[in-house]
Amino acid sequence: MKRKGDDVSHKQTKKWVIVISVWTFVMAIFFSLITEKLMKNLDVFFAFIILIIIMLLGIVFDIIGIAVAASGEKIFHSMAANKVEEAKYAIKLIKNAGQVSNFCNDVIGDISGIVSGSAGTIIIYNIISKYDIKDGTILSIMITALIASFTVGGKAVGKEIAINNSEKIIFKMAKVLNFLEKNFRIKLFKNQTK
Repeated sequence: MKRKGDDVSHKQTKKWVIVISVWTFVMAIFFSLITEKLMKNLDVFFAFIILIIIMLLGIVFDIIGIAVAASGEKIFHSMAANKVEEAKYAIKLIKNAGQVSNFCNDVIGDISGIVSGSAGTIIIYNIISKYDIKDGTILSIMITALIASFTVGGKAVGKEIAINNSEKIIFKMAKVLNFLEKNFRIKLFKNQTK
């Protein structure tokens, strides 16, 4: 027998999927355009710096997504009982773990992967043009392999950090959410946790 709550949950999931798909599309275009415009005019060294920042961004968000999925609410409920302001945001993050980890791991993670691949292609093209390289196959393979190994290795280390320090990571994120709401009136979650 179908319950009323199941229908509401199913509708919320459908709405989330549509919203996050549209946001991903818009963000992917935005970040790809910014990266392309920025990196085309940069020296190869600075282009590599931008590439590393993009990959690090993906790794950091991956850590946040895993920390939220791996943590429990219990410690934050006791903090909330002791009037720790950030605890309510930590509880919201955990209560919305599916959406938070989807956004952090899939949206930001995948976009940074796509953008870092595009950035790598621009770097390869710039190196080939600058040094008049006739066959850039080896260079292309090497840079692509470096991007892949840095991303995968970074995320592997990040997963260990996230699992072992999930509560600390969530509390730091809660501080950021608290700061955004207090100073800029930005609310990421509608439902208020008591």
